[in-house]
Amino acid sequence: MSAAETGGSQVKSAVRTVELLEYFAGRPGMHSLASVQEAVGYPKSSLYMLLRTLVDLGWVETDVTGTRYGIGVRALLVGTSYLDGDEVVAAARPTLDRLSDDTTETVHLARLDGTDVVHLATRQSQHYLRPFTRVGRRLPAHSTSLGKALLATYTDEQVRTMLPPALAPLTEHTLTDREQLIEELHAVREQGYAVDREENTLGLRCFGVAIPYRTPARDAISCSVPVARLTPGHEQTITEALFDARDRLTLATRRL
Repeated sequence: MSAAETGGSQVKSAVRTVELLEYFAGRPGMHSLASVQEAVGYPKSSLYMLLRTLVDLGWVETDVTGTRYGIGVRALLVGTSYLDGDEVVAAARPTLDRLSDDTTETVHLARLDGTDVVHLATRQSQHYLRPFTRVGRRLPAHSTSLGKALLATYTDEQVRTMLPPALAPLTEHTLTDREQLIEELHAVREQGYAVDREENTLGLRCFGVAIPYRTPARDAISCSVPVARLTPGHEQTITEALFDARDRLTLATRRL
């Protein structure tokens, strides 16, 4: 085997490994070899050997029968390491704590990754009725206030390059037309914040602002509140608290 062939084989193996880990990360629970193969399309024998290697290394786990597979604990260690070493996450902690106190609602710090946003930090609502959320959650940018706040820092043409003309709906309220979304991004730029009007989760409204320590922005913060608890006065409190949090975090990240 030539050096070029060896290098190509190594790259292919690495790509398949990453794709497998991303498959499991996006689908909690245990999965059969057949269902994994159907999703990723690898030859069964190659897939089985790769899975067994990942099981031996702790990146993938099996059930008691040894025939179903899921994400392993070592993936958690890598994710935790990323968060522990991220300067923005560290700088945001006091700001998120204060935003949580000021609004009494669930708040998030998220980062744009391709056309999705990934939650990096969360503070849970102080109320009994509150949304479920977790660090590491990935959501389409077009359906969230976090994502729309970040997309608004790009030009219209950049957004057209990033997103397809037809956008996937998550609820009946999701904007599914790219041009309609771009029109809303114009309003986001004018008012300084974005709104998710039950576009990601029914019964939940979210408000988000981008953190402009770089351009285009890659990080944003948001506040989520059940529509049943949202009054005009509470909405004003939330948006004012978000602007204050944005300014605080902008100062905290000015050297990053």
